[in-house]
Parts: sequence; C-alpha cells; structure tokens
Amino acid sequence: MCGGVEAQEAEKTWRIYFPNPKAAFPVLDENGQLDWISWGRRREEPGSGPQGGWARSSTLAAGGWDKYHPRRGFGLVQKFMEKEGNPGEKRKRPSHWFDVPAGQALDCLILGEGDQRRVYVVTTEPPEEFSWIHDRWPVLVELKT
Repeated sequence: MCGGVEAQEAEKTWRIYFPNPKAAFPVLDENGQLDWISWGRRREEPGSGPQGGWARSSTLAAGGWDKYHPRRGFGLVQKFMEKEGNPGEKRKRPSHWFDVPAGQALDCLILGEGDQRRVYVVTTEPPEEFSWIHDRWPVLVELKT
C-alpha cells in the first residue's frame, strides 16, 4: 500500500514514512509545477479530505473521489516501501523497498489548495509475484518528457 517513499532533493536523499504527521514528498502537478505536498490526512488532523494516504483506483473509477475535486499529480520518488501484511497484526511486519523505474512516477491525487493541499497515492492490485506482501500496490505511470 506504499507506507514509505524515498525521494531526493539536491544531494540529499529522504526516507519518508506515512505514519509521520510531517510526511510529504515531491509531486509534479498537471500544470508542471513541482512542490513537496503533505501526504494524506491522519485521524487526528483537521481537514476535509479523507483519512489515510491512498486512493483505490477502483473507487476513483467509480466516482468515489469526485466530491473532493482531485487533481492529478505525479509523485517523483525513487523508491516505495511495502510492509508485509496488514496494520494491527501482532507479528513484526518486514519492509520491502522497490525501485521506481527511470521515467516513471507514482500516480497521485492532489486535494485542496495552498498549505492545505494533500497528496494521495493511487493504488491497485499488486503484481502476482508480490501479492504475498500486501493486497494493494501503488500505480506507476510514465512521465511525459
């Protein structure tokens, strides 16, 4: 479900984890503007967007996000992290990092304006070879150059 990402800014590499309330990553919007945007909304945070940091592609296709008037975004990250299993499980959940191929980005939705913007990672079914890790997987899209 993409619980973490690795992004670069200048010479610095950042590992960003969704549970951190200050989590943000670089997102290119559909107008070509690049900015670090806060990742999702946690239960304790105010705002009108949904709780969490992910948007199921099936819900998006069914119009479930229309009421938020989302804009398309592209998460410019070099890696994403998946944890095995589901939150709340008693066992230690190992993390697995995956490279984002050159020329690709995370498919994202941007909600809100200005400092209130939030980014949500679009997810789908995992590739069969990784279905044992988690039941959701980030959608990767080609960047147009």
